[in-house]
Amino acid sequence: MALPIIGADERLAQRKGIKGVIFGRSGIGKTSLLWTLNASTTLFLDLEAGDLAVEGLEIDTLRPRTWKECRDFAVFIGGPNPALREDQPYSQAHFDEVCGRYGDPAVIGKYETVFIDSITVAGRLCFQWCRGQPEAHSEKTGKPDARGAYGLHGREMIGWLTHLQHTRGKNVWFVGILDEKLDDFNRKVFVPQIDGSKTGLELPGIVDQVITMASLPDELNRPQRAFVCQTLNPWGYPAKDRSGRLDLVEEPHLGRLMEKIRGPLIPAERRLTYSPPRLPPPPGPTATDTHSYPTN
Repeated sequence: MALPIIGADERLAQRKGIKGVIFGRSGIGKTSLLWTLNASTTLFLDLEAGDLAVEGLEIDTLRPRTWKECRDFAVFIGGPNPALREDQPYSQAHFDEVCGRYGDPAVIGKYETVFIDSITVAGRLCFQWCRGQPEAHSEKTGKPDARGAYGLHGREMIGWLTHLQHTRGKNVWFVGILDEKLDDFNRKVFVPQIDGSKTGLELPGIVDQVITMASLPDELNRPQRAFVCQTLNPWGYPAKDRSGRLDLVEEPHLGRLMEKIRGPLIPAERRLTYSPPRLPPPPGPTATDTHSYPTN
């Protein structure tokens, strides 16, 4: 058996999907981004049951109500993971059981994009399920154990997100609420609104694109919606661009954003900076830093 090396030409010819998450405060218009996509090739996972923003849009929809349904839809969309045991979620046995209920997975072949609204609600459904598991109760007393529940929640959410990330040939976009908080040093920070800390910390490393949909002032200081797309931004918003094709700020149109991500490849020497950074000189000593010593 030969070593299964994927050649460069084969890898470049493979159809790739874009995996990303869009954060923003409640009411900024995240769900309305569905209007910017091709409805006939988009599958809407409506966990929030808040589709009033897309009333009138003819789009196919799934409405998971439990964490088990979220896991079932993930394995149905992404297929089985051959590395898992038969008794684990997302395994071949799990996939076969789900196909026995939902039918041939080829039925979702026409969808190019899966839009999941929202990861915030998915986290709540997951935590509700985790609280009822044996791991969330003390072995000695049988009482609820919050640490066990949060630990299980983190593993479940990361497993779900990672499985959807490995879905080949489809775009998968999550949306979530962004909270503004103060850290221990009274500095303003932005964090995803997801139960537990593990998911919010690891999510940016799982997906390809992290976008913040924010309200930024224009030339006349009027608020306007925009996508913040780069990690180094002056507002401190969570953002990441693995494609290297996006500007710091992009128009809030998800369809055109994906077209730009799939655009012509930018050479690495133009995308990456290898020169040393130009930093301002260190501040000179102040009056309080100088000491005078008596002389004889």
